[in-house]
Amino acid sequence: MTICRRSLVITLTGCSLAFGTFYTATVIAQPEERPDAALNMLVHEPPTMEDLENSELHPELKKVIRYGHDLFTNTQQLRGENVFNDMNCSSCHLGEGRVPFSAPVWAAAITLPDFRGKNQHVNNLEERIAGCFAYSMNGVPPEYGSDEMLALSAYHQWLATGAPMYPDKPIYGRGFPAPDEPAEEPDYARGEAAYQENCSICHQKDGSGHYENGEYVFPAPWGDGSNNWGAGIARVETMAGFIYQNMPLGQPRSLSDQDAWDIAYFISSQERPQDPRYTGDVAETAERFGPTFHNRSLYGQTREHDGHVLGDHDNFGEKGDLKPWNVGMPRFENLSEE
Repeated sequence: MTICRRSLVITLTGCSLAFGTFYTATVIAQPEERPDAALNMLVHEPPTMEDLENSELHPELKKVIRYGHDLFTNTQQLRGENVFNDMNCSSCHLGEGRVPFSAPVWAAAITLPDFRGKNQHVNNLEERIAGCFAYSMNGVPPEYGSDEMLALSAYHQWLATGAPMYPDKPIYGRGFPAPDEPAEEPDYARGEAAYQENCSICHQKDGSGHYENGEYVFPAPWGDGSNNWGAGIARVETMAGFIYQNMPLGQPRSLSDQDAWDIAYFISSQERPQDPRYTGDVAETAERFGPTFHNRSLYGQTREHDGHVLGDHDNFGEKGDLKPWNVGMPRFENLSEE
């Protein structure tokens, strides 16, 4: 087997357990062993903001990309209008959206438009970003074509500079790949103990996050300050992948597969704001969106230790009665069936 060894220096803007923001840490990865299968994958190194300054792009375009980067790393500047929790885009997409195995966002720029199972139609890049606002930010997206949406799209596309559209190879480091199946079924009590040992120092014992001078440093992995029940990371496997691949900060893949699954199960067993697709009945909502989403989350399930039904509430967090305009919007209804 061919072994590829390399040293990688990554700057992470962000958090600890699952979401980062204002602190910056430099992570120096040790030489990594990678199977030769990776050599048949698309490996892309996104350009940096320094590369942007040294590029020959039009100065006005550079301004827009800079604004997109600023929105991506400090999405809280849209708090109260588009964002209604304590998240930034870089809370889940670490290292300014550049880090492999932390859902690097350049991949979206080269694979969209494409069909998306979550909303059962073809999505473009703006619609994918809008979904992040509706679910991960528990918010209301900027309008398509707005300055904010254009800037965020431009930043995504800048990161994809040099990568081919619709690649014919798998993308190295895409998404949050889940660890191997654990030896034992994920367990709430084990997960709670592992969370308190490995995660609470940054995210607090009660998951409320860490704040300084009224601004969060390490955000809440659950509760009103976190993403809602419709966010991708509310699924156990996605949370397990994020934790295993990225946490604790600066120590990726240091937890065992079992610990990652147990912590993910514990976090996913806590309450968060309601899914904006909520029909008024948690069982009906879970069944309706189960085939495309909630069959991989704990939404609508009963916690064994206290009998609480997860998601059985009408708490939409700070957003209140505001509805994200993009949720449930049909597309291409006039196209004939084939």
